[in-house]
Amino acid sequence: MSDAPVIIEAALNGVTSKARNPVVPTAPDELARDAIGCIDAGATVVHTHSHNIAAPPTEAAEIYAAAYAPVVAARPNAILYPTTGIGATIEDRYGHVPLLAEQHLIRASFVDTGSVNLGGTGSDGLPPASNYVYTNTFTDIAYKFDVCERLGLGPSIAIFEPGFLRVVVAYARAGRLPRGTLVKFYFSAGGYLGGGQPLWGAPPIAEALDLYLAMLDDAPVPWAVAVLGGSLVDSPVARLALERGGHLRVGLEDFDAGPENVAQVDAARHLCEEVGRPVASLTEAAAVLSLPSGAVTPS
Repeated sequence: MSDAPVIIEAALNGVTSKARNPVVPTAPDELARDAIGCIDAGATVVHTHSHNIAAPPTEAAEIYAAAYAPVVAARPNAILYPTTGIGATIEDRYGHVPLLAEQHLIRASFVDTGSVNLGGTGSDGLPPASNYVYTNTFTDIAYKFDVCERLGLGPSIAIFEPGFLRVVVAYARAGRLPRGTLVKFYFSAGGYLGGGQPLWGAPPIAEALDLYLAMLDDAPVPWAVAVLGGSLVDSPVARLALERGGHLRVGLEDFDAGPENVAQVDAARHLCEEVGRPVASLTEAAAVLSLPSGAVTPS
């Protein structure tokens, strides 16, 4: 079993609303306070969504900056990153990322490497009448990797389906995967994105983790596990991941019916202690990920 320090990522809000869970942070001051609390509890990577995902890049960067600046001031080595925007072009959807990097507020960025029908079954047990597809073309993926490479940001990659991981492995074998990459195997549980039974991804079972690790093979890429729509810590893949050298992602974005973010980080840290692996410090997390040293200049 690996004795390498564990990176704990805290995904603070996502699309979880206060109507769904009143403890979820949404305003910038709430997100900053929760981020610092999670870091002090053991998280080293913090991911947030803006309360206005449709904002144009300049406005989106301002919203994220209001949440991130207090965190960077208080915990300068924290690894923060936002989510996608909405827009007709990849420049629109990704335009806030360079603006945040220029302000030295982020050390990572999202790079999702495929497309997927996100959702769950309706009341009749069938797929709902929805035209939504979370789309990332190969051209868009290359654009995001290029931005990360140019700005010294670590790509944080969500693996919703096996094809997402094939793209990562292709970049790794070609020597084109930017430093600082972390891939996260997203396992699907009930209740996520509107309820019902998930119609994407794999359940959080050992066989699914085995598949992803077999596909990753010997590619030297740090990886983590997450359960969307349920409790990662209470699933079998959390302990298995720790025993096999992986890392953990928790938070109210994923476990939207769960306890507050700090409590979820606490639970992840306690599981690490049970398994016998130390939790990474902020400095150790950057080293584990091989984050470029110039990714951010602390305030």
